[in-house]
Amino acid sequence: MAAAPPDGQEKVIAAAQHIVKSLANSKNAADDMIRILSGFDNRFSHMTDLFPAANPNVDSVVGSVKEGDEAAYGEEEEGYDRERPRGPGDDDDLEEERDAAVEEAMRVVEQWDSPAAGDRLVFESSEDAEEYLAAAACLVGEAGPRVEAALQVAMARLEEEFRQLLIRGTVSLGVEDLQASLLRRLSLTVPAFSSASSVDLDCPSFANHGDEGDDSTTAGRWSSVSDGEISPYLISPDTVSTLKDIADVMLRAGYGPELCQVYGEVRRDTLMECLSVLGVDKMSLEEVQRVEWGVLDGKMKKWIQALKVVVQGLLAEERRICSQILALDADAEEECFTEAAKGCVLQLLNFGDAIAIGKRSSEKLFRILGMYEALAELLPELEALFSGEARDFIKEEAEGILVRLGDAVRGTIAEFANAIRGETSRKSLPGGEIHPLTRYVMNYVRLLADYSRWLNDLLDGCETELETGGDNADITPLGHCVLILITHLLDKIEDKSKLYDDEALQNIFLMNNLWYIVQKIKDSELKSLLGDNWIRKRRGQIRRYSTGYLRSSWTKVLACLRDDGLPQATGSSSALKAALKERFKSFNLTYEELYRTQTAWRVVDPQLREELKISIQEKVLPAYRSFVGRFRGQLEGGRNFAKYIKYNPEDVENQVSDFFEGKRLNA
Repeated sequence: MAAAPPDGQEKVIAAAQHIVKSLANSKNAADDMIRILSGFDNRFSHMTDLFPAANPNVDSVVGSVKEGDEAAYGEEEEGYDRERPRGPGDDDDLEEERDAAVEEAMRVVEQWDSPAAGDRLVFESSEDAEEYLAAAACLVGEAGPRVEAALQVAMARLEEEFRQLLIRGTVSLGVEDLQASLLRRLSLTVPAFSSASSVDLDCPSFANHGDEGDDSTTAGRWSSVSDGEISPYLISPDTVSTLKDIADVMLRAGYGPELCQVYGEVRRDTLMECLSVLGVDKMSLEEVQRVEWGVLDGKMKKWIQALKVVVQGLLAEERRICSQILALDADAEEECFTEAAKGCVLQLLNFGDAIAIGKRSSEKLFRILGMYEALAELLPELEALFSGEARDFIKEEAEGILVRLGDAVRGTIAEFANAIRGETSRKSLPGGEIHPLTRYVMNYVRLLADYSRWLNDLLDGCETELETGGDNADITPLGHCVLILITHLLDKIEDKSKLYDDEALQNIFLMNNLWYIVQKIKDSELKSLLGDNWIRKRRGQIRRYSTGYLRSSWTKVLACLRDDGLPQATGSSSALKAALKERFKSFNLTYEELYRTQTAWRVVDPQLREELKISIQEKVLPAYRSFVGRFRGQLEGGRNFAKYIKYNPEDVENQVSDFFEGKRLNA
């Protein structure tokens, strides 16, 4: 015979017996009660009369019944009924036991609502939490004014404690911890950043910067994250389990709207805080328009990274946790997740929209392309997080922003083309070096190739100023765009060459700039866009510029070394000597002027520079050597011989090596 239960447990036993017996009346109640009782403390271990001996499997049912095991559960119920045939007095006993259980449940609820409870929270103690949940569940479905009042009190407390658990169960982290934990989860590679700095997307490795920053800023208020923890700003597994218990009882009681409101408010604020930590602040269109480009550029970089972190990290994890807590009701799960996530998502989309419809300028293009790329790639994942009307709304908003970002890309490229054509600087560069416009445009155009996947779609079907694809019949939309931009650049460089009065320097300038353009194309993805034939033709143009330089610079020198115009005489004719003196004097003056000026000019490419020097030597040295050899004797021995034949052929050969080195000589 079982020992009498300790004092004070009679009412608990009566309530528990009522709960067990009422399991047959409601499968939903069975789910709740069995799960609650299965985690109850050892106070039931001494209650030998709680379950009848004729049903030895009840303990295993209480400990192991899961959702979906209805068949097995039904067999236990039938066994229970078979072992315990109902007698004439059983209905009265059940009624008394049920009344006792409800009475005890109301006592528990009222006890926590009394002044004696103070500010204590039920869920600070697992024993109190289990008792209160069992009491609240017992009141569900019972009638009577006092019961209904107690149930309302219980739901109000569960709602508030649900809120407190959501808040306390969230780990508040600093910027470094937030980035580190999320990026470990996502295997992204961007550096940590302090609250005063931005995410540097160009950094090759996050790990290399993991120790940067002042550790003291994260002490005390902020907690740190270990490698094994899940993403920050989410909830620990123990807290999730407790929240699920509360949610189940509230949903059974019909308090789903109140539950969803609390969940949505708390988690929305948490996710918005996370977005702020990631550097995405709420900004109006007017505020975005007023921000200086340097600041806006940083915000656009942070937006791209934040979108990846939010969609692939925070919202994916939020969805998983939401589905655990609200597993009992799919509709409530959708509502809670939507309410929690939509503020964060809409703030991200609103910033993207503000950028898309903002003022266009060429420096924004690659940030806009980065935003377009990020949103286009992540949109399927973002859509998959939502369902129903929320999914349709998010998809429509995001797709609209993609369209407007695409318009901004096309418009910005058009602005860039206009900027090239409208460049009006009239200052010539000394030495005929590469113009800054050439460097800027080619580096800009080269970056376009990195976004060829998206630009070919965005530029497809756009009206262009060129009727054909140039040298490549299969040219892509991006290739056509690049061809237009380079054509504008070449036209502008041709115009700027006219700023030089010296025709030879014009050719050096054109040669340098076209060489730079060809090199940038040849050494990048632009080569595949424009084709080998385009490159071959431009190299031919470079050779023509070289020939133009030789003709304009050295024709006058070579004219001094021709026999044309010399007196036809033999011996030491005075007329011939005078003519030779004038020829050598003219050669010296012309050559020295070329040496003085052209040693200050610069041919940028070393190979091209050497080829040009060799061309000079091949044209000038044989003529000079022949002229000196044939007429040296006419002047040799006379007065001021060295004044006229100042240079040996070897001297000229050596001095030509100084040309095009960019030296500034005082000669």
